[in-house]
Amino acid sequence: MTALGMNERAWALADLCAAHAAELRVGVHTLASGARILDAGVQAPGGLAAGRALAELCMGGLGHVAFAPLTIGGDTWSGIHVWTDHPAVSCMASQYAGWAINPEGFFAMGSGPLRATARVERELFARLDYVEDGGRGVLVLEGRTLPTDEVVAWVAARAGMAPGAITLAVAPTASGAGGVQIVARVIETGLHKMDTLGFDVNRVMSAMGTAPLAPVARNDLRAVGRTNDCILYGGQARFLVAADDAALAALAERLPASASPDYGTPFYDIFTRYDNDFYKIDPMLFSPAEVWLTSTVSGRTFHAGHLNPDVLRASLFD
Repeated sequence: MTALGMNERAWALADLCAAHAAELRVGVHTLASGARILDAGVQAPGGLAAGRALAELCMGGLGHVAFAPLTIGGDTWSGIHVWTDHPAVSCMASQYAGWAINPEGFFAMGSGPLRATARVERELFARLDYVEDGGRGVLVLEGRTLPTDEVVAWVAARAGMAPGAITLAVAPTASGAGGVQIVARVIETGLHKMDTLGFDVNRVMSAMGTAPLAPVARNDLRAVGRTNDCILYGGQARFLVAADDAALAALAERLPASASPDYGTPFYDIFTRYDNDFYKIDPMLFSPAEVWLTSTVSGRTFHAGHLNPDVLRASLFD
């Protein structure tokens, strides 16, 4: 697949973040190695605008993010709207948090276009048939500790580039910016489930989605629960797919979160039920609440799933 220059697009967005750091309430640090760190919620306060910027960094500059009111269960919710004409690349090759950044003494999940250069997730990138070779790159970290030169060196070695050519943006889950960038994954979760089901996500031509925004939680574990619930019980996603009706009818039936036996209670309760072990949770759970699949072949649309305002209220406000 032709490279779309996501790292350069994200670098330009990171430059804008740095130029408007005071407005976005982000901290900008240059380490001894020359690496740039954008702090959107660890020591700096961050906020909604910083979260929107992080979400677009995660999508390699190929995704578009806006705030929008949503009507769910007769109530109006604050929400987010995301769309892209490059779903497989912007979501799966960039936004998906598939790279564990775990040098000794540090851990964070990595998203962003630098994944498409490092390609440590070999099987995924082989299926995507996508690679970026460039002189610099951007990675977004979900964590509560600012990366050091040692962390940057670990990342740089695996990406095959100089530490000074790397920008790392970071925000905790339980922060204004962190919550926005996680809920903005409403399309990505649908694509990831398609991939898990064995469907070729390169056949998805365009996608858009919405999800309610979670109030900031008192700690990161609670925030993981709330942000997941915004997608599992309040997320809606629409996909334009180059596939025939039979394929999309079968896919739609299995795609929403409600197709999982673990569906039905707040994610925090599910997580604690499995002893705080993500790998014990049914992987089929992680998907939007409601989906629409439109065939470019026939023009027909297949719908499945439903919103669940009761679980949303229990998770976000009770």
